[in-house]
This record gives sequence, C-alpha cells and structure tokens, in this order.
Amino acid sequence: MFFVGITLLFLDFTGVVSLYLGWMAKVQLLPAVMALNVGVIVALVVLTLLFGRFYCSVICPLGVTQDLFARIGSRVKKNRYRYHKPLTWLRWVVFALFVVAMVVGLNAVAVLIAPYSSYGRMVSSIGQPVYIWLNNLLAGIAERHESYAFYSVEVKAVSAVTLVTASALLVIVAALSLWRGRLWCNSICPVGTLLGFVSRWSVMKPVIDKSKCVECGLCGKNCKAECIDTENRKIDYSRCVGCMDCIGKCHAGAIGYKVQGLKLKDNSGEVDSSRRKFLVATAAVGTAMALQAQEENIDGGLAVIEDKVMPNRKTPLKPAGARGLRHFSKLCTSCQLCVTECPSHLLRPSKELSTLMQPEMSFHDGYCRPGCVKCSQVCPAGAIEKISADEKSAISIGHAVVVTQNCLSAQGDKCGHCAEVCPVGAVSMVTDPATGFEIPSVDENRCLGCGKCEYLCPSRPLSAIFVEGREQHVNA
Repeated sequence: MFFVGITLLFLDFTGVVSLYLGWMAKVQLLPAVMALNVGVIVALVVLTLLFGRFYCSVICPLGVTQDLFARIGSRVKKNRYRYHKPLTWLRWVVFALFVVAMVVGLNAVAVLIAPYSSYGRMVSSIGQPVYIWLNNLLAGIAERHESYAFYSVEVKAVSAVTLVTASALLVIVAALSLWRGRLWCNSICPVGTLLGFVSRWSVMKPVIDKSKCVECGLCGKNCKAECIDTENRKIDYSRCVGCMDCIGKCHAGAIGYKVQGLKLKDNSGEVDSSRRKFLVATAAVGTAMALQAQEENIDGGLAVIEDKVMPNRKTPLKPAGARGLRHFSKLCTSCQLCVTECPSHLLRPSKELSTLMQPEMSFHDGYCRPGCVKCSQVCPAGAIEKISADEKSAISIGHAVVVTQNCLSAQGDKCGHCAEVCPVGAVSMVTDPATGFEIPSVDENRCLGCGKCEYLCPSRPLSAIFVEGREQHVNA
C-alpha cells in the first residue's frame, strides 16, 4: 500500500493524488527530521522499539523496491542466501559522512543515498515520462472513440544529469538486491543504520527456539537480510527488517514471533499474514487522521509560445515559501515531489554540484501563477514552508531585469507586452530619451518574480526581460 501510494505521488501529473496521499511523503523519516516534525519522528522511533525495522520493511519505498528485486532473484535461484557478518564499519562510516555532509550544508550530495529521496528521483525521472506517454496513448485512443476520459499532457524533458543519476542508483540497488537481498539497506542506507541501532531493543522480534531447531538451515537460506546465524542459532536484530520469511520457511516451528518471552505466533508450515496486515492498517489509519488536504484554485491557463533560450541567472530562483537559497538548500532532500506536482512545470533539478538535483525555477514552460501554492503543500521536509495564496502575493522571490538590446519596443515596434501582463504593475513603459521610444522599466520593490513577463515576452531567442533570483526572499 505504501509502495503503490508513494509511487503514484511521483507519477501523478494532475495534483489529485497528493490531496489524499501526500501524508505518505511526510511520514518518511528523513523529511520528518528535516521538517522537525517531532510527532512523526517519535512515532517512527516508538514503532521501531515495538516492532523492529517495520519502517524499512513496509513504509520505506526503496526498501520495498529491494524486496521486489530480491524476489525476482529468489525465483531464479531458491535458498540462495547465507549468513554474512555485518559490515558494521562501513555502515557507520557512511552514516558519519552522511551526517557531516548534512551539517556542513552538502545535503544535496548526502541525500543521493537517502532512501525516500532516491526513490522519488528514480520514479519522477524514469517512471513519470513513461507514465505520461502511456496516458497520452490512451488519450489518443479514447479521442478516436469520442471519449475524453483521458487528456494528453506534454512529456517533460529530463536533463542528462538527472537521468544518469537516477538510472545509476536504480542499477546499483537492483544489482545488490538481486545478488544479496537487503545489502544496500543494511550497509549503505543511513536510515537503515539508524533504525538498525534502535531495533536492537525492539519488544517484538522473531526468536529461534533451540529445542525445536533441526538445523536444516532453511531460515538462513531465505533471509534476504542475511542476518540469521544458523550455526549459532542467533539473529542479528540490527539487520532484521521483520519480513517474517524465516518463519514461513521453518517446517519445525522453531522460529516464533515473541514479545517479552510470550510467543505470539507459532509456525506450522504456513505464514499467517495477519501481523503484517494489522501493522500496515494501524500505521495507515493513525497517520491518515492527520491528513488535511484542500484543493487550491489557480488562475487561468498558459500561453503557447515557441521555445526560447533561457537566461543565465546569477542567483537561482526558489519558490515562495523557501525563504531563500540558504534555507532551501539546508532542508531540501531532492526528492523531486515538488517537481512532479508543479502544475506549471517550473521546477527542474539543478545541475550544480553544491545544489545537485535540488529544484530551481525556470520559466521555459510557464510562469508561477499567483494562486498556486502546490509546492508548499507537498514538500515533506519543510524546505518550502506551507503558505497561503494571500501570503504568496506578498513574497518577492526575485525581480525582473530588462535587456534593452533584445526589446522590440526599443526598436520602435511598440510592444509593451510585459507591462500589460504584470500582475502587480511592477513593469511600466517609459520614454527612452535617447531614441524617443517607450521601453520597459521595472520597480524592483513591487516585483514578485513570478516570471510572467519573461515567459510571455515575444522576443526570440532571448527574452528582453528576465527574472533574477533573490538570495533571501523579501516582502514586496
């Protein structure tokens, strides 16, 4: 359920799914830590202390992805796992480097191995273009039969850096999972390392009854976490993800799920899935009670214009609610959920190393519409704080800059389109004393940086007016 729900969040281009399932992104551990969502953090810690690494097995989408690949590997070769000593040094070295990178402000690089963010980048970069293409195919078929149940959507171009990064991670995770199951989860993933440490003290856990064990070794051969030492009949609970595959494979009933010495489940050859269903339902219902979703109205459509060359901005643009470059870079996990949900397709992953994969704004396909606050609603990490449309109308994220040599009005064509479309009247036409022609002039104190003037400027290939970002957002 979590896997399908989060996948739909990143595939959806209508904005509807996030209204109902947006909470699934906010209960992921790293976004909750970045957003200082104490309630979610405490709930996940308590969940781990009660049931072990339930988060890794059910809630984390990258964890489920590893299980899917591991299952494929198991179909090729059965009983293929064996106990390996934990790579404790590697786990904690990676975790320490991850924490240091986050503290010093290199979180754009650190989150490349964060599970939720990594999965989001893979789905939005690889899966969503395919999803939209299939939607357009269905829309074309439906239209031929005079049905409009589907509508065509432009497939957004994915940059080479974004595609290569997402594809490389997918290949690595797939290869490790096919080879040794949860190797990535238990050796590289910083969230897995942290929860593995906490799960040592979990109340409920699978326990081997030595008096019943016939030493067949099937439990260890089917443990995708490779944490069951069949020779010594011990389980490494820091790596156990609570999948219960060992219980299902033990024909002697030697492994039971126990709490403080009380056996809750005894295996007689078939797996009772009631525990998984109960835990999933409990987590879903408890979190869903916090769901608050409301459709936001956004103004009119977008003009269709030819492609143009985008300007080189000295300061990148970040959405209203991000406060500024420093705040956004510090908290953004590069999950790409805001990129997926932006109805105007303004947000695109950065190619700069210091902000690699973190979204920044481009007015190539549209402008930032005054009533749209979708990105602030879906951000699970607090990098874009939740704001209302009224609050957005008072925040300046940048200011327009006029490039006179590109302007049609400066050549006597009497354009003035930028002044006509500016929603706050920050652009006005003034007489150029040198030529006598009217040219645009920008009041930077009134400009919000919405990009409407840049997007609708008819000048080609370069706009005669573009928006320069602000390092720190200000009240207009």
